[in-house]
Amino acid sequence: MEVNRLSALTPPMGWNSWDCYGASVTEEEVLGNAEYMANHLKKYGWEYIVVDIQWYEPTANSSAYNPFAPLCMDEYGRLLPATNRFPSAKNGAGFKPLSDAIHDLGLKFGIHIMRGIPRQAVYENSPVLGSTKTAREIAHTNSICPWNTDMYGVDPTKEGAQSYYNSLFELYAQWGVDFVKVDDIAASRLYDTHLEEIKMIQRAIQACGRPMVLSLSPGPAPIKYAHHFKTNANMWRITDDFWDDWSLLYQMFERCEVWEKHIGTGHWPDCDMLPLGHIGIRSVDGPGGDRWTRFTKDEQLTMMNLWAICRSPLMFGGELRDNDEWTLSLLTNEGILSINQKSVLNRFVYREEDKVAWAANGRNGEAYVALFNLHDQQKTLQFRLDMVGIMETVQLFNVWDRSFLQSLAPSESFQIELKPHQSMMLKLSPDR
Repeated sequence: MEVNRLSALTPPMGWNSWDCYGASVTEEEVLGNAEYMANHLKKYGWEYIVVDIQWYEPTANSSAYNPFAPLCMDEYGRLLPATNRFPSAKNGAGFKPLSDAIHDLGLKFGIHIMRGIPRQAVYENSPVLGSTKTAREIAHTNSICPWNTDMYGVDPTKEGAQSYYNSLFELYAQWGVDFVKVDDIAASRLYDTHLEEIKMIQRAIQACGRPMVLSLSPGPAPIKYAHHFKTNANMWRITDDFWDDWSLLYQMFERCEVWEKHIGTGHWPDCDMLPLGHIGIRSVDGPGGDRWTRFTKDEQLTMMNLWAICRSPLMFGGELRDNDEWTLSLLTNEGILSINQKSVLNRFVYREEDKVAWAANGRNGEAYVALFNLHDQQKTLQFRLDMVGIMETVQLFNVWDRSFLQSLAPSESFQIELKPHQSMMLKLSPDR
């Protein structure tokens, strides 16, 4: 049984609450961002609203975790939204009312979960729905997350383990969940990748009867498990948490090069969220605190160009309602979004020192070339048409502003001066 590719025919595009609200997002904030997306971004393809970690923790108030805090949970060990933060979840409604409200806006709803079963359920020895076993009997109490105390792993060799995961996704299907980000599973500082739990989760999604995108975190996901990720998930993180730090963006180029051959319909190597706009609003342990992105405008364009040409999922991390015109322009450029959503044969072309080129093909005879200057000094970048398999004269356009640059014959080289950390996305149209 394999992942449902129809859940993510193109890289998912949406908003995730982590970069701006950490573990503490509220229903009002989720709905506010959803309304902004519906009004300003939906027509460009943005559709997912994802509630990140610890929506079940009543005392969460920042990006920090409160160790061993009491969690909201039903009698079967399944976590429920904290009603002081999500008032519509009262009386056992769970996320169904919030999901319905987001669906009514023409959008899709997603949640973050940690792999495993709550420690609280193990201490209480909760029954497992659909099984004669209990939480204590299926828990792997030596399999823990080193940075969050909420969960134990589930032992895949135990009877009742699959039933527990099935019960989770039956509940999420009832809520109308469209996207699930599972954490502490793609890469672990203690245990490598949790391959069997990934399989159990995929089987649970298949059994629940509702299509859901499966996203795996954190990274960097090991390349040796590429087939496993492609078979069982729709997207997986190739990096640890990505923030607005040039050194992290610089490192992403090597990661994308490593994963280049595994970009494909229904399965997307994930460069993580876009830390743009107003982020870190309730940050206490992350890099920076309440701020606007520290990336320069050139670095923001470089990030968008890389995410586009390697077809990473696009998950915006900032508070959408605070967007300025510049930030909104990054999210609504139809040329860049089309490359991310529709291009094919996305490929690494060269890296000479810190001058990088990627290419992709369009679906109507056009092609794309992205040039990146990763140096701290201005550099000249160039390419020839034969480097990207083109043997005819083309017209070159700047994708961002649609400006015509020049005609380029197969015998000629295109050259451009790029400032430090600057990039250019080129469209190559046949000269006909």
